[in-house]
Amino acid sequence: MATKAKTKAGRAGELKSSRSAPQNRDKETQPASPSVLELLEQDHREVEEWFDEYDELKEDDNRKGQLAEKICLALKVHAQIEEEIFYPQAREATKDNDLIDEALVEHATVKKLIGEIEAMEVNEELYDAKMRVLGEMVKHHINEEEEELFPELAKMDLNAVGKEIAERKEELMSEMRA
Repeated sequence: MATKAKTKAGRAGELKSSRSAPQNRDKETQPASPSVLELLEQDHREVEEWFDEYDELKEDDNRKGQLAEKICLALKVHAQIEEEIFYPQAREATKDNDLIDEALVEHATVKKLIGEIEAMEVNEELYDAKMRVLGEMVKHHINEEEEELFPELAKMDLNAVGKEIAERKEELMSEMRA
């Protein structure tokens, strides 16, 4: 993703202060919603761990298919909530079309690869290679999102978007598992 004139350190400082700033001082009247950044970062860490776990499995391990299926489902849900809710609001908050456009192109590439993996059998030629490439692409996307996009979101209501994303994620997980 294109790096903007602001330093990453400066944006990271803004982001940290916006994360730690109390969004709702009266916690008794309304429970605090997790920040959208906390929710997305939680998804990022989870899928990174699953890719690492996949990489450690032996070639003939029968858990590969189950783990690949779990990874693909999580990525499809994550991409959909980002595209439906997060990216439009991030675009509005940052006015940075380049960052969001690049993220959308990366999502399209990831979804195409997921489709190829889901159409394959675990023991087919190139299955593991496609899973490794998917992992590399996703980790690259995560890094860019967290290092370049997240620090620019100081103007976004992170808790309100977090609540919206948490609700939509729950709906999608139910639909896609069915």
